[in-house]
Amino acid sequence: MTELNDAVVIERGRQVLRAEGEAILAAAAGLELSFCRAVRLLLRCSGSVVVTGMGKAGLVGRKLSATLASTGSPSHFLHPAEAMHGDLGVLRRDDLVLAISQSGETAELTQILPHIEARGIPLLALTGRADSTLGRAADMVIATGRLAEADPLGVAPSTSTAVMLALGDSLALVASSLRGFCHADFAARHPGGSLGLRLLRVEQAMQPLARCRTAAATETVREVFARPLPSRRTGAVMIIAGDGRLAGIFTDSDLARLFERRHDAALDRPISEVMTGQPAAALLGSRLEEAIGLLESRRLSELPVVDAAGRPHGLLDIVDLVGVGTAAAEPRPAESSASRSTAA
Repeated sequence: MTELNDAVVIERGRQVLRAEGEAILAAAAGLELSFCRAVRLLLRCSGSVVVTGMGKAGLVGRKLSATLASTGSPSHFLHPAEAMHGDLGVLRRDDLVLAISQSGETAELTQILPHIEARGIPLLALTGRADSTLGRAADMVIATGRLAEADPLGVAPSTSTAVMLALGDSLALVASSLRGFCHADFAARHPGGSLGLRLLRVEQAMQPLARCRTAAATETVREVFARPLPSRRTGAVMIIAGDGRLAGIFTDSDLARLFERRHDAALDRPISEVMTGQPAAALLGSRLEEAIGLLESRRLSELPVVDAAGRPHGLLDIVDLVGVGTAAAEPRPAESSASRSTAA
């Protein structure tokens, strides 16, 4: 084993990244009309985009199939070896086959080409050689070109798979944008995990008004906090003006500061005198991701949700959003009201 030297290791890592990055940039510079025709094939497909490939190209194909499916093009992966043992039955006349092979001569792949042609299914090839068996059989070819692999032996698929993946992503995402694919479409396909949560609308994550603490501007702090809590604990009181609009917010941290500063007399004064007026708020119907950004940038723990007229409909509490991918999850008890008194 070669003795490890940090500088040498880093330089070799950079060489691999540069080789793959330069190959992708060269592919971008070399895009031709065949790319436009390939995108049109995707857009015209009324069935599924069936992606197939063997070995490392097959692994790239599985990822591309997942990308297509999540960005508006129904897709699944077909293993070329399994295809010859019954899985060809998944193919339908309204499908499009996307076949991936750098050499274009992979035996397991080339053996299914006549069966694709016999079914009259369009074939799009992602291959290094347009004059290969795969390239000649395809209705449209996206050529990756002859590529030098990045490993010292020049044989492990690295540069070639990086280019395949980048070109496939480009096809999928350009087609998606031309379809008018939007955040709502993406959210419908990603309901789980932190990504799915961030794409929700704020009303899907907020605590509704009936479960929040509210007060009239004329009520005293003592009266507000002496009332029984709603069915759920929340650390903020939304102060509502006579016309139903949000007038301000008062948090448990604000209450603690009154005690710390020995402002006990304020407990029997109207809460409007110690609230944060014109607080930041999320607009009803906006994406949760935008609200999370507001929580992060303003260093907030609670965020009212209001409609276009400024009437509150609920509250976003950072406790409910832990795991959604926000840096605002840590409580900041020392935060002052002044830091929160910026209008949305």
